[in-house]
Amino acid sequence: MSMIAIRLPVSCAALLLIAAAPADQGRVGHVIDGDTFRLESGERIRIAGIDAPETHAGQAKCRAEIALGQSATARARMLLDGRNVTIMRVGRSYNRTVARVTLAGRDVGSELVATGVARWWPRGQRKPDWCARAR
Repeated sequence: MSMIAIRLPVSCAALLLIAAAPADQGRVGHVIDGDTFRLESGERIRIAGIDAPETHAGQAKCRAEIALGQSATARARMLLDGRNVTIMRVGRSYNRTVARVTLAGRDVGSELVATGVARWWPRGQRKPDWCARAR
């Protein structure tokens, strides 16, 4: 039996387990940036389906993106710091849990997009260009 034939069922089973994972509760300990935070348990959470501008020169594509990223981080802190959230895990990325996040029944990703500090970023699409908006 080929390795592909073995890996495919294992991969499918892992995806089903992630999809079937129940929602968990956690308290936000620290907001890292506009789309990532750490629970008090230490788990890093990346909000699924959105992108916020970067805040570090090594990651941002222009100075304007850093300023936008600082605004996004401030908004995420106002919304999330110290609050209890519900997380529905959907995957992993860069040693972070990717999850849909709700706060008091409201989708956090939708809230951040509605305020203009984040953009929708569907899986498989190119990362939004924050510098084009600043030109």
